[in-house]
Amino acid sequence: MLIGRAFVDGMAVDVRWSPDGPVPISLPDDGDDIACGGHDIAGPRPDAELIAPVAPVVLIGIAQNGPRHPTPVQAWLKSPRTIVPSGRCVRLRRDAGRSVAEGEIAVVIGRDCTALTAATADRFVRGVTAVNDLSSPDRAAIDVRNFESKSGVGYTPLGPWIDTRADIDHVALRLEIDGAVVAQTDAGALPVSIRECLAYVASWTTLGPGDVVMTGAPFSAAPIEPGQRVEVIVGDVRLTTPTS
Repeated sequence: MLIGRAFVDGMAVDVRWSPDGPVPISLPDDGDDIACGGHDIAGPRPDAELIAPVAPVVLIGIAQNGPRHPTPVQAWLKSPRTIVPSGRCVRLRRDAGRSVAEGEIAVVIGRDCTALTAATADRFVRGVTAVNDLSSPDRAAIDVRNFESKSGVGYTPLGPWIDTRADIDHVALRLEIDGAVVAQTDAGALPVSIRECLAYVASWTTLGPGDVVMTGAPFSAAPIEPGQRVEVIVGDVRLTTPTS
């Protein structure tokens, strides 16, 4: 099921996808049925304005999840204030060198990760969504903690939907720029699996419902220029980001 959030009558509410427009729903609290799509509380609202599908307290990136890295993966923190919804135009920085789009699978946590292991990771996941981890890689020489290179305004387009039924071991990932496919891969191709990434993060810090872990882009990153349109497709979720 595809779930998200939208403005309905001026309020941010949880919704599910329907062909007739977003349907407001009531989601369960943190509990056993975290993949539940919720219960309808109103009919379709074609006038609803989709926003980012979650508002995380913790937003984590995974670094060094690539085949040539000699060291294990590492996690880093990104400001949740950089999150913007699908369709929002992002102005690329002109003072930080090259701009790169990084299409990634984003995992949305569904319950407190007090005993998460690689084997049990899927039990703690509400679903997956698409994220574009926009970056200024030329800052890396003096910005080893990924603060400057990842902190541009709107540099985390996210959504628009969370797929609660996606398989975290095999979900497909595609990056398109101006309609051309520039990268096509799958969660199974990640050198360090999503399960292992989640277990690593949870072994060091507390994750809770609504938090987001971006799982890396070893095969799904490409340089971009102002004016290009970037699309990240994760399973059936398509995230669109015009740039200026």
